[in-house]
Parts: sequence; structure tokens; C-alpha cells
Amino acid sequence: MTTTGKQLFTTLESDGTLTVEIEESTFPDPTGNQVLVKMEAAPINPSDLAILTGAADFENADYSRGKVVAKMPEPFNSGQKARHGKRLPAGNEGAGTVVATGDGDMAKALDGKRVACVPGSAYAEYAIADASMCLPLGDHSAEEGASSFVNPMTALGFAENAKMDGQKAILHTVGASNLGLMLNRICQEDGIALVNIVRKDEQVKILKDAGAEWVVNSSDDDFMDQLRKAIDATDAFYGFDPIGGGQMVDHCFKAMEQVAVSKMTEYSRYGSNQQKRMFIYGRLDFSPTTLTPSYGFGWTLSGWLLTPFLQNAGMETVGRMRKRVLDNLTTTFASSYKTKVGLEEMLTKEAILDYRQMKTGEKYLVTPNG
Repeated sequence: MTTTGKQLFTTLESDGTLTVEIEESTFPDPTGNQVLVKMEAAPINPSDLAILTGAADFENADYSRGKVVAKMPEPFNSGQKARHGKRLPAGNEGAGTVVATGDGDMAKALDGKRVACVPGSAYAEYAIADASMCLPLGDHSAEEGASSFVNPMTALGFAENAKMDGQKAILHTVGASNLGLMLNRICQEDGIALVNIVRKDEQVKILKDAGAEWVVNSSDDDFMDQLRKAIDATDAFYGFDPIGGGQMVDHCFKAMEQVAVSKMTEYSRYGSNQQKRMFIYGRLDFSPTTLTPSYGFGWTLSGWLLTPFLQNAGMETVGRMRKRVLDNLTTTFASSYKTKVGLEEMLTKEAILDYRQMKTGEKYLVTPNG
């Protein structure tokens, strides 16, 4: 017996027309180790906005109830040629109650339970999810469990990656975000030094109140001096950046190299031998990443995505990470939200123009069946 309910879809045409709409959808019966989840809560993460809004012009879009049509500018439209004409669901993660299961043992064990899941289609009243990617929430609410995968596992992934690479310190460029606060707590628990970069004085206070030792404000006139001192004290030559565009990565590399050069006992025209590594894991700024290589030759810039990391980490590591998240869901891995919206409300002009700014500490939570 199939199930019907509302679901969000996004379609980008070759001429740059982006349509995001809520439609009545039919959800098939789950098979094998699939489960059908009645969705109760789903966060809007920066990773969701890539498909949901991208760089489209929503200031001048056409809005109607449960539907918005906007224009995607170049070169962003051409850059997404592979999705042209495809009607795609959205919503990486969320939480809800399993209302039907396939005949697989793993799926049947979840029948009737509230779970966090990663269906890739969480902005819907129902979603089909793989049982192996579901986390039973026990007594936790759907709101508490809605953000239990992307941010917690990403923050844990940073710490695990650092340990694998023999690093004892991490630099993070958006320290006061939900993910940044999680990373701060993880690093305190695991004895990893953390250099947090923020943009506002109030964000400095948030992190200091949370026990952070090294917090650097990029809006201060002495930002680079602050950054050098923090790197010098921690040996944080290893960092993660969700901004992507602009000069933040460049600033980090320069500060790392300046610290490394200051510790050299002999001059080298090639700069220091200190290995410096930065990972870009998001695109909060769509402008080009600006690099002005003046940091020797021992530097590496690469991308970082959660799914490939988990695939390479192995089941034992992933299982340990998932257990840690569940055991500390309301403490280390707690998320906060600015506001809650229903499916149709999330497509209003007021909501879109607000949540697409991706302001630190102002995440939205969608309640599909609210």
C-alpha cells in the first residue's frame, strides 16, 4: 500500500530557471532494509542550500503558495549542467517515526521507532531511508535528533582526520557556528588544541563562555597578529574552512608560514619545511577562492566531504562515531535553531532571504508534518 504526502522538489532548467515547489507525492512501500519515515523535523544546513537555492536571485523571484521561481545567474547555471531538467528532492537529514519497513531484519528492528536518518529527501511528510543510515533516538525528541548526522559526524570527522594525520591542533574558520561549537566541545574532550576564527565580538564571547582558549576575531585590526600568536601557541598548521570564497584560506596559510619561518634557525629562499594543510568543506561564499602563494612550498589545499571520509574510515570507526553522537546528543552534539517553519512556509520570500544568508547561530528547522 503506497503512501501519499507533500514533498519539496527543485528543478533547474537549461535557461537558468530554478523552480522550488511543494507537491503531492507518492511514496513506495519500503523493500529490503528500507524504512518509511514520517518526518517530524529536518534542519536547513548549508549543504542543503546548494541544491535548494544556490546562487539564484530570490530577491526578485516569483512567489506563490508552496512555489517559487527564480533565476540562476552564470556561471552558476552552466556549472550545474548535469542537473538541468531534473526534478530533485532536497533535505539531507532529519528525524521522524518509522511507519513501515521492508522485510530485512535491520529494517524490521526499527518498526515504530523514532530515528534520525539521512534520506536526501527530508523536506517531505514522508521519506524512504536505508536502515543502515538510521540512528534510533530512544527517548530523544525528533527536534533533538534532527541534526544528529551532518554536523556531528562532520565535526567528529575533523577530529578523527586530524588524529589519523598525527595532528594535535586544528584551525577552524567559522568557530561560533553550530558545527564549530560542537568541534570546540569535541576538542576539549579529546585534548586537541583548537584555534577558532570568528567575525564578531559576541561570537568571541560565545566561544569563551564555552571554554574555548583560542578565539581570533577576523574583524579586528590586529587579526593577523592574533592568528599568528594562536598558531604559534598551538601548532595549528591544519585547518578546516566552510567559507570557500575570498581570502580566508590565504590568510590562514600566510599566518601558518609566518609562524613557521619565525622558528627557522637557517634561512631558505624556499620558505619553511613546515607542512601546512587546509580543507574546504563548504561554500558559504560563492566568490573565487583567492590564493597569493607566499607560504613556501609545503602547503596543500583540498576539499573535504563527509561521505568519502566515512567510506574510508571503516565501519569500526563509523560505529564508534555514531555511538558517541547518540550518547551525547543533548550535550556535546546539541544543535540550536532560530525558528521552525512548515514546508510551505519555508518557500516564502521572508524565510528564503533569511536562511540562505547562513548566518552563524541562525539555523532553521523544518517541521514537515507540523
